[in-house]
Amino acid sequence: MANLVNLESVSKSYGIRPLLDGVSLGVAAGQRIGVVGLNGGGKTTLLEVLSGLAEPDSGRVSHVGGLRMAVVTQRTELPDGSTVGDVVLERYGAEHEWAADARVRSIVDGLGITAIGLDTPTKNLSGGERRRVSLAAALTGELDLVVLDEPTNHLDVEGVRWLADHLLSRRIAVVVVTHDRWFLDTVATLTWEVANGRVEQYEGGYADWIFARAERARLAATAEEKRQNLARKELAWLRRGPQARSSKPRYRVEAAEALIADVPPPRDSVELQAFAKRRLGKTVLELEDTTYAVGERTLLDHVTWRIGPGDRIGLVGVNGSGKTSLLKLLGGDVEASTGRRIEGKTVALAHLRQELDDLPGDLRVLQAIEQVAGRVVFGKQEMTASQLGEKLGFPQARQWTPVGDLSGGERRRLQLCRLLMAEPNVLLLDEPTNDLDIDTLQQLEDLLDGWPGTMVVVSHDRYLVERVCDTIVALFGDGRITHLPGGIEEYLNRRSAAKEVTGPAPSAAKVEAKKSAADLRAAQKELGRLERKLDQLHGKEEKLHASLLAAATDPAKLMELNAELKGVQGEIEDVEARWLETSELLE
Repeated sequence: MANLVNLESVSKSYGIRPLLDGVSLGVAAGQRIGVVGLNGGGKTTLLEVLSGLAEPDSGRVSHVGGLRMAVVTQRTELPDGSTVGDVVLERYGAEHEWAADARVRSIVDGLGITAIGLDTPTKNLSGGERRRVSLAAALTGELDLVVLDEPTNHLDVEGVRWLADHLLSRRIAVVVVTHDRWFLDTVATLTWEVANGRVEQYEGGYADWIFARAERARLAATAEEKRQNLARKELAWLRRGPQARSSKPRYRVEAAEALIADVPPPRDSVELQAFAKRRLGKTVLELEDTTYAVGERTLLDHVTWRIGPGDRIGLVGVNGSGKTSLLKLLGGDVEASTGRRIEGKTVALAHLRQELDDLPGDLRVLQAIEQVAGRVVFGKQEMTASQLGEKLGFPQARQWTPVGDLSGGERRRLQLCRLLMAEPNVLLLDEPTNDLDIDTLQQLEDLLDGWPGTMVVVSHDRYLVERVCDTIVALFGDGRITHLPGGIEEYLNRRSAAKEVTGPAPSAAKVEAKKSAADLRAAQKELGRLERKLDQLHGKEEKLHASLLAAATDPAKLMELNAELKGVQGEIEDVEARWLETSELLE
């Protein structure tokens, strides 16, 4: 059977840098291909050339006749004057036409389009909502091939799982750029690695690619010892962990086992906990009989939670459930309504927030890191400021770039570098994987593996949470912090079960009268509206942070922007409170 798409000796450059250099490859019917590589390495360019959005400088791109293809890029453009329904359901006339199609209903519900509202004007949507609308519009069509660039960026853990299940259930070809390793391993039957203008092809998904990298490094016996060791360490974690991480391994199991025979576990938990106890003592962070109000609603209702030395905790919950607010409470940035927060005397706490902290724009990257410290120790590992910068995505040449010239993703990585250089013994990490490619993610996980302290992590990256955390807790909107022995899979199962509950309510002697279906639909719609509002507010918050950075030399403008930022942050807390109140109606 002929390929759906063929690339023959394709080259593409921007400026003097070749992103694709003589690339030849094809996409066959039904193939699901994951595209990986460093940020800026040419992944998006490959997708644009393959789909016809960009012309190659040389070579030939051919599509089979009558190819039904949809492309969803990071550059989301929706028609002026359109509504969400106009875009998503363009192919349908009356409502009964699409409502009768189970696949379309699943897409509309699974991507949260119902919650956004079909009558909502697209001009009012946040960036994340626009991406979800574009993705839904693409998937509702009859397709042979779908090309997706970072489709999971604006989805939570549940949304990522839905998208993976949906793509697996359809017999279409998929080419997808993603840094979500769980998604890559679940969906891909073939992996393309874009590097140095070339595209290397590997059978299977993330686990298979990691095995291939480790094996390639061993056979080549090159000087890339650091990368080889990291790949073998990651492979060992994948092979020794729950099979859910690699439900359909396609690499040779015997060869993989031989390759990792001398690789120790990612971390020695007993040794790290003993070290943490010596550094921290018995008391680290405690919330005692704590009630924490967010607006008119409570996030915690008389909760006692004790976090001990060496605890590594992953915190999960839907958008708006209060995860960021809980981290702020732990960090002492806000005060509880009742109860008290206890912090150990030896605690040196560091909090990586989603918003960018002030960075010294007059310094270069290495100088900004060395401003905190010249050397840092992670357990038994000692490294210089330059070595840490290199691990987190700043090669030697990039370390002399002025901080003011860095991109948003680079500034976030620099913020993380400076935080780690201070050698804290308690880490609060709020979405630490934002703007990190897979190689940098592996480097970060390698650092955290040997870090002897207490850690609380909020992240939609399932692999990171499962890799670096030993305990998972969740916020379900019931005023409690719920321990999940079964980890993220238990969280997803509980959320699915809650959505499927349609039976009668318990007796009136125990609970209030049964909620009507109309009430539940109204509450679900209100939740969607609030989540949409949160997305918009967070987008506005990000823009204000960028404006603050740009106005660093204008004190009057800074005061004006700072006042506006505080107003937006207050509004976010109010919306989160209303979200919590509404979510209880669905329980």
